[in-house]
Amino acid sequence: MALSPNIPERIGYYLAGFADGEGSFNVSFRPRNDYRMPWKVSLTFNVSQRDKVILALLKRYLQCGTLRRRQDGVWYYEVNNLNAIWENVIPFFERFRFLSAKKKRDFAKFKKIAELMRQGAHRSEEGIRAILALRAQMNDGGAGRRKYTDEEILSRFSQRGSSETIRRMSGEQ
Repeated sequence: MALSPNIPERIGYYLAGFADGEGSFNVSFRPRNDYRMPWKVSLTFNVSQRDKVILALLKRYLQCGTLRRRQDGVWYYEVNNLNAIWENVIPFFERFRFLSAKKKRDFAKFKKIAELMRQGAHRSEEGIRAILALRAQMNDGGAGRRKYTDEEILSRFSQRGSSETIRRMSGEQ
C-alpha cells in the first residue's frame, strides 16, 4: 500500500520533526550461509520512545511497520521491508523534510542505498562495496556500534571465493 497523499500537513511536519530528533536510518548486514551472497543486507527506519502514542501515529500515517514493546518498557516502531521503505517511508520524508543537516544527510544516503538495493546491487560484491561506502557516511560513521566491520563483511567474499576454488579444484560439485 503506497503512502496516502491525505496526510494533514500539521501531523506530517510534527512526525517528521519528531523523527528528526528521535528517528534513525540504519543499514545492517547479517551473515547468511543459505544465501547466494554471504550477507543479507537490511534497511531499517526506527524510532523508540517510552510513550507509544507518537509511534502509533507514525505507524498510522506511514501505513507500514511494526510497533512493539521491549522488555525494558520502551516502545519501538520499525520499518524494515524494502518495498514499504521505498513506497511509504521515503515519500513521507521527501514530502515532510527534515530540518537538521545530519538527518538530511543520513536520509539522502539511506535513499541512495534503497535505490541500489532496488536495482539488485546487494547481490554483488561490487554493490556491497558501494553500500558500505554510503553507510560509512551515515550516523556519524557508526563504526563503533556496528556488529561487523567493513573489513569483516568484505573478507567473507574472499573466504567464500577460496572455498569455492578449493571445491572446484578437488572435483566437488
